[in-house]
Amino acid sequence: MKARLPKGMGGGMNNMLQRAQKMQEDMANKQAELEEREYTASSGGGMVEAVVDGKHMIKSLKINPEAVDPEDTEMLEDLIIAAVNEAVREAEAVSEEELGKITAGLNIPGMPGMF
Repeated sequence: MKARLPKGMGGGMNNMLQRAQKMQEDMANKQAELEEREYTASSGGGMVEAVVDGKHMIKSLKINPEAVDPEDTEMLEDLIIAAVNEAVREAEAVSEEELGKITAGLNIPGMPGMF
């Protein structure tokens, strides 16, 4: 048995559901697109360069041979961490911005960029 809404209420509800479904599809498409993008960051004046994808997985890491000092491996470790973290921050920021455009600032719990 179908519930019947008073005359005039059904159209608005259907329209709202259609818009929500369209937004969900747009978000899924944008998320897939963002996961394919690559984000590059460097540290130490370009001594270390990290590339991550939209899933925050490291795709490549380049280390300038001049950054390799056997007497100071801690500096190299710090440069690697800084480059990777910056690339991940960039991926998160772009994702938040792009997904926020789709939801137009709606406050949807659990969705990035909606706080």
